[in-house]
Formats: sequence, C-alpha cells, structure tokens
Amino acid sequence: MRNLLELKDIKKTFKIKDASDSVVLEGINLQVKEGEFLAVLGPSGSGKSTLLRIIAGLIPSSGGTVSYLGKEIHGVNPGVAMVFQSFALFPWLTVLENVMLGLERKKMSAADKKEKSMQVLDIVGLDGFENAYPKELSGGMRQRVGIGRALVSEPDILLMDEAFSALDVLTAENLRRDLLELWLDKKIPTKSIVLITHGIEEAVYMADRAVILSSGPATIIKNINIDLPRWRNRKTPEFLAYVDEIYSIMTKRKTSVTEQLVQVKKNLIIPPVSAGALTGFLELLEDLNEKIDLYKLANRFLMDMEDFLPLIEASSLLEFTKVTEGDIELTAHGVEFARATVLERKKLFCQQLLAHIPFVQKMINILRSKSNRQMNIEFFEELLSHIFGEETAKKQLDLLISWERYAELIEYDDNKEIIYLEQSR
Repeated sequence: MRNLLELKDIKKTFKIKDASDSVVLEGINLQVKEGEFLAVLGPSGSGKSTLLRIIAGLIPSSGGTVSYLGKEIHGVNPGVAMVFQSFALFPWLTVLENVMLGLERKKMSAADKKEKSMQVLDIVGLDGFENAYPKELSGGMRQRVGIGRALVSEPDILLMDEAFSALDVLTAENLRRDLLELWLDKKIPTKSIVLITHGIEEAVYMADRAVILSSGPATIIKNINIDLPRWRNRKTPEFLAYVDEIYSIMTKRKTSVTEQLVQVKKNLIIPPVSAGALTGFLELLEDLNEKIDLYKLANRFLMDMEDFLPLIEASSLLEFTKVTEGDIELTAHGVEFARATVLERKKLFCQQLLAHIPFVQKMINILRSKSNRQMNIEFFEELLSHIFGEETAKKQLDLLISWERYAELIEYDDNKEIIYLEQSR
C-alpha cells in the first residue's frame, strides 16, 4: 500500500502570555496508507485535535513536515476533508447549500455542484432533506450533513474529529455502521480515514490500526494493528483482548509511577475531578475488594475514557490507588479513606493534599503569614499564570480551591473573591 500522508518530527507549541511556551506535540512521526482506517487515541487534552488540524493544514506545525503523496504541504492540504465534532454547519443555509460548500473551490458549474451534492446526500441517507435547515434536523442527521460536505470534494483522506461523541448512543452506533458500510463497500471515493476518538471500543470496532498518544507533550507511544475480520463482534474474546491491551497502554506510565507523579506535582496540572466524584470512585473500588482490570472496571461503571482516566489520575496522584500493568487497586490510604467516616475522610484527604500537591502547602503558608489570614484570589492566579497562562491558571485554582474546601483547609468568599483560613488553623 502506498503512503498517502506522512508526518515527520511534527512539533507544536503555543505561545502563552507571561509564561513559557506550551509544548503540545513533540516528535510525531506517522504514515497513513491507502486503504487504511486509522484511529488516534489519547488522554483528554493530549493534542489529538491539534494533530488533525495540522494534517488538514488548518494550523501550522512549529517544526517538522507534513507530506501528501510525497510532496511537502504548506497551507491547506488539498487531499483531505474534515468532519468536526460540533457539526459546524451554517444555520442560515439549507442542507444542500451546506454540502455544496465542500465544492466552493472546485471549478465546476453551479448545476454540476448541485447534482454532485444531491448524489452525496443520497449516499449519506439525506435524500429528501436537501431543502431543510440544520435546526430542523436531529443531531445524527446534522452530522450526516457534515460527513456529506466532507465527502462531496472526494478527498483521498477523510479526517474525523470525535465525529460521534456529541450524539446519543443509539444514533452514534447507527452512524458508525452506516459509515463503515460505505467505506467497506467502496461506495465513497475516500482512500483512507483518520478518526480521532477517546472511545477505545469505537477504535477497535472501526479501525485497522490504532495510534496511541501520551499526555503532555504528546508523543506516539504505540501503534497497534487491529487484525480482526469485519464485521466485528464486541463480545468476542479477540475483540475484548484488543480493548484490554489499549486500556493497559493508555493507563501505563511512560516512566515509573513515582517519576510520573513527581512530574505532575512539578507542573501542578491536576485532573478535572471533584472531591465528591473521587470519593464515590474509591467507595466503588473498596466494594469490589480486589485488584481489577481497568477495562472491566470502566465497563462496569459504564464510563468512557474522558471521564474514567481523570479519576484514575486523581486517585493515583493522591496515592489512594496504584495502577500496574493495566490493573488498579486501592492503596492502604485508599482503603482507609473508603472505610472512614465523613470527618475522618476530610482529615485524610487534607493529609494527602498537603503531602502530594506542593502548591497547596504553599497557599497555606502564605495565608498563615498574613495577619488577617486571607488573600485575594488574584494573587494566587497570578502565581499560577506565570506557569500556565491565565486560562489554565484559573481552571487549576478553581479545582484546587474545591479540593481544599472539601478538606477544610481553607474557606472562600465568592462575592469578595477572598481565600482565607479559619482561625483554628
């Protein structure tokens, strides 16, 4: 199979005001071959969508090259079309007019553009809806319009950015099957498909190969060929073995657990998990009373990776759990926490916060140094913005405040935006 697309040493950094540049992608080397359905997986915020936009030429890389059919690309990639998660339709245009936008740069007559667009609408199951407006369509139908708009230009490579994640479960499943049928029966001219997804089962069900990215900065940590016949049964041992393998890879640290946690503490990025959600997660693990496979656990909880991985990261960061070779279990602290009373849990949570999140201790020391034991929130936002930039700093501080309030370390006056210590501390 010939290479349609090749990425060499792709790097992407973003400028952050009053902070060091943020490196999102680093050393990405990837080939997309003709006839291949490729899935790209990685933790939330790992740069999957950024990578897709670099392939499409919507944003430039900061280093490395993107080549299409052996020719280095600068600007928009002529061989690709993209389907977005958010549908990205123009509400004032009809279904037909939205699809025809995919032919805007083609040297064709208006009549030919209309005829071609009508043919594509028939292929994606929207025949008869050409004069409808997006607001009159269901979510699944709107995404079919997005797919039709991408396919009408007959791209060699169809890029899909979590194209099914905004849909309900049944609609997403129907659309996956319809797209696969079009692809497998060669009813569409597309030679390759690249799907960005956080759904491991979705990747194993649809793709021929899965590329797994690490978190910040993202690098490719594994290529897995999915050698299963079509159509695939999600309940077979072979299917489940692939899912389990990918779960294990995505939750295994690139370095040792200790080294990884030191790095997390240094960068302070803490997972977007509430104290209540973390408490519930630890209670469920304690009820199971055993080391358990992460994939089986996610299935039992009916959770996808976007929700599941932050819980794992938060519980590991605070050393309530440990993950080894794709299995998770409670630590001694985790067992103690899960079995404790409400007040005992607060004390233990406080202990782990102070022990494992250095900035928490820094906040407490600063507040103790003040005669009135209080400080405006802007002071701490400023400290963090030098590391992360303003937007990330605000999110991190909001999360830290919620954790510290649960631990009864601090109080926060929302109206005055004042963080303060109780006099007893």
